[in-house]
Amino acid sequence: MEEKGELRGLQWKDVNLERRTLSISKQITDQGETVTNFHFSVPKTKSSIRTLKMPKVLTDDFIKLKNEDKNIKGFNNDFFIAGASFLLSSNTLSNHKNENCKLAGFKQIRIHDFRLSRSSLLINKGDNVQVVYKYLGHTKIEETLNTYTRLFNAALNEVVNLIDELE
Repeated sequence: MEEKGELRGLQWKDVNLERRTLSISKQITDQGETVTNFHFSVPKTKSSIRTLKMPKVLTDDFIKLKNEDKNIKGFNNDFFIAGASFLLSSNTLSNHKNENCKLAGFKQIRIHDFRLSRSSLLINKGDNVQVVYKYLGHTKIEETLNTYTRLFNAALNEVVNLIDELE
């Protein structure tokens, strides 16, 4: 999955604020690494095409952002969520992330690491792995299981510790 491409391709028509859903059906593919020469393409795999329920905090942020975007002359549902009436470059997203991490005093991580962190948190909190794999858009559950094996090993150690405490 190409998170930056999917994020850059999101338009307001892909978001339903009332239902709190976000539909991923396309991504941006740059030609020659320029925002003036891009096209929409389908995500890498069929399972990457999905509709996700948004948490309230994201929905609230999107409501504020959409209200700001509505003040831009010519606003319509084809506007990009990240960039409004124009497409943001892949580097612009990374630069904003880096600036915000620095301001917050956080360690620099790749954009993909946000996906890994969120998934690890969900699995570590006991969410159903089958649900997490569908949320991630993986093709096979084995992708999720193989990627997050260390979390399952930690959980297995906890189970053994609990059994030891029972004796």
